[in-house]
Amino acid sequence: MRKILILFTILIGLQLNSFASEGEKKSFNAGEMILGHIVDDHSWHIMELNNKPISIPLPIILYNEGKLDVFMSSRFHHGHAAYKGYKIGSEKDGDGAIGKILCVDASGKWTGKTPLDFSITKNVASIFLVVGLLIFMVFRARKISFKRQGQSPKGLQTLVEFVIMFIRDDIAIPSIGKKRHEKYLPYLLTVFCFIFLSNILGLIPFIPGGANVTGNIAVTMVLAFITFLVTLFSTNKAFWGHIVNMPGVAWWLKIPIPLMPLVEFIGIFTKPFSLMIRLFANITAGHIIILGFMSIIFIFSSQNIVVGYGVSIVPLFFSIFMSLIELLVAFIQAYVFTLLTAIYIGMAHEESHSEAH
Repeated sequence: MRKILILFTILIGLQLNSFASEGEKKSFNAGEMILGHIVDDHSWHIMELNNKPISIPLPIILYNEGKLDVFMSSRFHHGHAAYKGYKIGSEKDGDGAIGKILCVDASGKWTGKTPLDFSITKNVASIFLVVGLLIFMVFRARKISFKRQGQSPKGLQTLVEFVIMFIRDDIAIPSIGKKRHEKYLPYLLTVFCFIFLSNILGLIPFIPGGANVTGNIAVTMVLAFITFLVTLFSTNKAFWGHIVNMPGVAWWLKIPIPLMPLVEFIGIFTKPFSLMIRLFANITAGHIIILGFMSIIFIFSSQNIVVGYGVSIVPLFFSIFMSLIELLVAFIQAYVFTLLTAIYIGMAHEESHSEAH
């Protein structure tokens, strides 16, 4: 436990040092700092040195008017310059597209057009990293298992086997059943591992961490939509029969106004929607709370440096505490998303009353 606390203290210290360098020669803006850390970006920010941002540029891939433009995000000079008739939108420009790439004229004004953007942003790069790590871990564990056939699991093989058995025995079989769970186990394992590893990397304040993948509603929307499709294509006749004519419900809730069938039909869409919002909101809220506590130090320091040092111990303590909570939330949110996905799939395989008896 002491090692974990020391690790989180070091990580918090590195993050505070990053904030301090960002506000070295300009007034500290808590809202701008928090948004800058939770939204996606076209470069991977590392730190600021002598009031100059240091970051790793990422590829910009744009398609506009039949032309494909590919270049690195460093051409935009951290959003301060236009390149090849494009620029990154900002609040200062009043174009209403903060962070998006816009088409501009020779004077740098928005033309009202936006290109098709296939750029590799920080979140996309982090997704590739997570997928690469998962593939490496699985194939590495598989290689170890072949070498140690007939022997007890060891190292990475133990971890991979533990995760597989945990998802199979505690989620897939109880929710879907022994007969059908093997068909959906690969998807459940992929969802759990992807969300959990993305959450863990999001807690690391420096590269290769720091990307807010599951705190991006587009990512959670895609995950929820895939779950929706898997559930929809797993339904049977009994499931739709229960939607239209739910057994055990008073007739006046079905006729003349089909109230319960309407509620059940809407529920088909609200279930994946709740998955999307739950994951997005919990992860984003955790990041905002931690960054908010850190901001208190610099808000007080901007008024009086002595007061800033005096109150710093309290926000620092709560930041470390919230980081530990976020470590738990990283697992809980992956578990809840996977569990609810399995439950929805299991509900799609409803049995008729005759089959049940």
